[in-house]
Amino acid sequence: MAKLIVNGEDQEVQLPATVADLIKQNNVAQPDMVSVQVNEEFVDREEFATLQLNEGDAVDFLYFMGGGQDKESIEYRF
Repeated sequence: MAKLIVNGEDQEVQLPATVADLIKQNNVAQPDMVSVQVNEEFVDREEFATLQLNEGDAVDFLYFMGGGQDKESIEYRF
């Protein structure tokens, strides 16, 4: 077993493992919408199935959320 840091927490993982394997092992919600950083570098989605993880790697699963309101749609009440 190897130790990785996944979203800031230690996790034991059987190597060899790819980013795609780690996504499955962690039951990542909406895997088609997640972005992944390994050691603070973004990984291209096309590399998820081939990028091998190594002992001590720091992996972060990230979701970018849009939203908010533009000024014209905000209703002001006084």
